[in-house]
Amino acid sequence: DRLHTEISRTMLQLETFAEVLLTENWEIISTSDAIPNRLPTAKPSFTKKQIPLGPVVVFGASNFPFAYSTIGGDTASALAVGCPVVVKSHPLHAGTSECVAQLILKIAQEMQLPEGVFSHLNDDSYSVGTQLVEHPAIKAVGFTGSIAGGTALMHLANQRTEPIPVFAEMGSLNPVCLLLENNAAKVDSAAEQLARSFTTSGGQFCTKPGIVIGVEGEPWDEFISQFIFHTKNQSISNLLHPSLAEKYEKRRMEVSQFSTVLLEKKAIKSWEGTIQISACTATQFIASKPLQEEVFGPFTCVITCRDFNEMTSVLRVLNGQLTCSIFSEDTTTNQFQSIIDWAEIHAGRICLNSVPTGVEVTEAMHHGGPFPASSDSRFTAVGSHAMLRWVRPVSFQNF
Repeated sequence: DRLHTEISRTMLQLETFAEVLLTENWEIISTSDAIPNRLPTAKPSFTKKQIPLGPVVVFGASNFPFAYSTIGGDTASALAVGCPVVVKSHPLHAGTSECVAQLILKIAQEMQLPEGVFSHLNDDSYSVGTQLVEHPAIKAVGFTGSIAGGTALMHLANQRTEPIPVFAEMGSLNPVCLLLENNAAKVDSAAEQLARSFTTSGGQFCTKPGIVIGVEGEPWDEFISQFIFHTKNQSISNLLHPSLAEKYEKRRMEVSQFSTVLLEKKAIKSWEGTIQISACTATQFIASKPLQEEVFGPFTCVITCRDFNEMTSVLRVLNGQLTCSIFSEDTTTNQFQSIIDWAEIHAGRICLNSVPTGVEVTEAMHHGGPFPASSDSRFTAVGSHAMLRWVRPVSFQNF
């Protein structure tokens, strides 16, 4: 089911970029007319347009065998603006990547595209990826993966004689802040949405809500009760590779030492991911670095705060995030505005009374955030504006 959905997403991305190219003059940023008789000097005309950076290396993502790998969002957006692409496949789905690459090459030949417009390499070590990033012909890098992997690529790219940009989408906890009043229907709705969100597809989305923060009291107690109830009804999913399952199990065990396990829905097969809800206080979370790092899989942690000040203290220890979600009945309070103020600085997308999973491919989407959520928070990895990563402006005077 996950992969069928992902293929549809991949097709939508390709169609979105094609539509932009067919319907919009996206290359022209702005124009300024000449004024020949301006005094004391004549004003020349200007046209500022986008031109492709050049050949791009794309690293396939472990958790997106289609949508962010061989012909996924990075490759599609780079090809759309005219950048040749070299894909370094992810070893966890190298066979799938090879099949997709053969299809791309077949179509490229049928369309009589130039040799080298697309290339594909397999490697289960760091050797090929390192050589690609260091190669003088490469002008930019696209990466979706871990903070360690993205940071290593950034260092490599900066050490070149000619440094190049690395557009890396990395780790995120995607905090959820609950400001719910004593409204049973709203509490239950939030609990059901979040239970489905953190368990869908084995919690293998970069936007999975990794922590849920609330203030102690009756609404919070009711939320936790309903959250456990709805999570018990979620299906256990296969993880995308045995090594992902192994890493998840290791991280799950690690964070369990710093928190209380509220629910553990055990996996039966080795490829499946055990669904887990852990709990801790704000004080425990702030003191525990392992809890402040992403657990990639169907895991989330509920954090109980004594008051709103403790909730803001929890947010203050977090780094850059892809998303921040707020569940609140009243958007006029100082508390609500305080979270918005934090989120605008620390997150790339802010969700109101909705969950962060289900990233839409749309012009208004921003999928990125301050480091370490991404390497450059000014650019999105999803939506038509993803094309802007692979271009640079050139101003033409008197043309």
